[in-house]
Amino acid sequence: MFIPIQVDENSTEPMYAQIENQLRALILSGRVETGTLLPSIREFASQLQCSIITVRRVYQDLESEGLLRTKQGTGTFVAQVAQGEKDQYREKAVEDALRNAVQSAQQMKLTKQDFRELVDRVVEESWSDEGEGER
Repeated sequence: MFIPIQVDENSTEPMYAQIENQLRALILSGRVETGTLLPSIREFASQLQCSIITVRRVYQDLESEGLLRTKQGTGTFVAQVAQGEKDQYREKAVEDALRNAVQSAQQMKLTKQDFRELVDRVVEESWSDEGEGER
């Protein structure tokens, strides 16, 4: 199975952290579903062009968080994650992004009103209402 993870070799963030954070996000967002068989460590390392040790560390870290389960001789699977935990993760990820946006706006000397108008404009331009009513 192909897992859509992008590694930036020029990033200051360690490769294992980039992979771990992206895989965690894919699992908690539901894009990689419960029960999904992940690639073998060797296969995933080849796909990502990194060492086997890097992928082994990612799998072990996520298994210790309860996001993955390894069955000897069968492989590594995505574990059942409570919906509340998924919701909490999604909300925190968006909140963190908004905090970063506020910091950027402050650095650019935008007023609160200018920032709110910018957010409203971006939401209106970018939001897809497919299957969702406005909240």
